[in-house]
Amino acid sequence: MKKPDTRTKLLTQRPFSLMIELSIPAVLGMVVVGLYNMMDSIFVGQMVGPSQMGAISVSYPFTLINAGSAAMIGVGSASVLSRAIGKKDNSTIKKIMGNLVAMILILSLIYTTAGMLFTRPLLSLAGAEGEILNYAEKYLRIIFAGSLFVNFFQSANMVIRGEGQLKKAMAIISSGAILNIILDPVFITLLKPFGLGIEAAALATVFSQFIQAGITWWYFKHKSLHVKIEKIRIDRSLMPQILSVGISALLMQVLTLVQQTVIFRVASSYGGETAQILLGAALRFWNFAFVPLWGISQGFQPAAGTNFGAKNYGRVKKLTYTFITAATVLSLLFFVPAELFPEKVLSMFITTPGVAASGAGNFRIMFSTYILQGSFIIAVTLFQSIGKARKATWLVLFRQIILFIPLAVLLPKINGLGIRGIWLAIALTDAILVVITAAMTAAEFHRFPKSDTSHKKDGDPLAFTNK
Repeated sequence: MKKPDTRTKLLTQRPFSLMIELSIPAVLGMVVVGLYNMMDSIFVGQMVGPSQMGAISVSYPFTLINAGSAAMIGVGSASVLSRAIGKKDNSTIKKIMGNLVAMILILSLIYTTAGMLFTRPLLSLAGAEGEILNYAEKYLRIIFAGSLFVNFFQSANMVIRGEGQLKKAMAIISSGAILNIILDPVFITLLKPFGLGIEAAALATVFSQFIQAGITWWYFKHKSLHVKIEKIRIDRSLMPQILSVGISALLMQVLTLVQQTVIFRVASSYGGETAQILLGAALRFWNFAFVPLWGISQGFQPAAGTNFGAKNYGRVKKLTYTFITAATVLSLLFFVPAELFPEKVLSMFITTPGVAASGAGNFRIMFSTYILQGSFIIAVTLFQSIGKARKATWLVLFRQIILFIPLAVLLPKINGLGIRGIWLAIALTDAILVVITAAMTAAEFHRFPKSDTSHKKDGDPLAFTNK
């Protein structure tokens, strides 16, 4: 019996089994990627020193400039692609990758040039100073030099997911991530005697990204069944659709830069370098803990977008509830150890005696509302997938700016909270946000048409062909 094609699966498979099939490879792929980001800090912290680990943590928000560009182009392109698959719009599908490559080339050139020129002022803006500033500058200059590679493979990988090819996306992105994990200690061991400990970690990362970019290019030239790299040029008909959806993904990354810059500046004011090191370690684990939730959302995106494109609205609702439940259950894997063993978690990054223990209570406060984040991430992905860009953007703005920054500034001043106010601001922001997210999602579902014009009424086989 012939296996159903990807479009048929997305439109007909039971929500739970579809969620499992789409999410497992996406989560594994994202976990590996998140792991290699975290491993930079672990290897540097254990093999080089705590100041260098702090430098990577301070640098991390600025790497989100590249990640934001890749997310904007990749999420926007994937959203357009999955809806086009639902509609069987082959003309749009053929333009996706050529437009993506052209956009990546332009943005990467800008970011590489500006990033390398203004590395030190940017880091100073985040409150980095002394040894941490000097080490972070060396690390970040090398990372910015590899902007083209990371931007291309990350954005293109989102298009592979938009096709519904989650296993292939996982295999490609994991290969470079595993290579990075292997090369980190090797490069550090070889180059540390020459005074290049933190630079070694950066070089390992950029080399791995170069390999990932090469594999991704080869996939779209030779292996992808439907989406090919053909004419490399900006397509004006696609740009408004891609940017309107992608801007929320860009803001998610760039405003994380703003959010974490505020965190480090306030930490510097209330607790000095030790507070920065503690928050740096906590945020590395925090960022990694969100990775599998983003993985589930990547599995959700093609399912939601394709069904919405096929006007199968009732199924979009069922898929949303299924994926939210799965994301919430998955969050327990990080919520439980963070709450029960906070000192041990922080000790993965910090070897200085007593420092991890001093931050354990605050870390537990910070993580107290993490378990609620599955609904937020799936809601943002839902709005991106169905082309409701403004709603996705507002959710991001609430989380990163509108709620967080006032709380981060005010709470440390209230009742002598001091540095604890920053940790509390993170938890309280996410608690309030979940209520807003639930209200916006319910309102959107209420606006869906009452009856579907679903794939079952097309009178046409569901097979997707690339004519």
